[in-house]
Amino acid sequence: MDNLMTGLGAVEAPVLELSIAGAGTFPDRGAPRVMWAGLTGDLPALTALAKQARGAARHARIRLDRKPFRPHLTLGRWRLGDPADQFVARALADYRGPEFEIASLALMRSHLGPDPRHEALHSWPLGRREKCRPS
Repeated sequence: MDNLMTGLGAVEAPVLELSIAGAGTFPDRGAPRVMWAGLTGDLPALTALAKQARGAARHARIRLDRKPFRPHLTLGRWRLGDPADQFVARALADYRGPEFEIASLALMRSHLGPDPRHEALHSWPLGRREKCRPS
């Protein structure tokens, strides 16, 4: 974990300006498992940030999936076997939201199971280099 924290603390990226742009589901074929909102704005900078974070994870010997980076916000997931209603994704397909700012990178821990939750472990400000600070 220390290698990951050090690597993420060295990531350099500007504060990002993004907007919500549409919605859909993953995977592209078959039963949907994830509903997402698309993003527009500083996507090259977001992609560079993701590449640096993945590099830090690889350096820390953390196994990563091989799926290409697709900028999005995960809105929800369907459990295996649950019926997937895509009404909301279809209703938001043409939505374009206001711009918002991403000013920090956060390391999250997912606790899966019947009552999933996500815990922020640490965060680092974007736009300048600074040591890790607890969330």
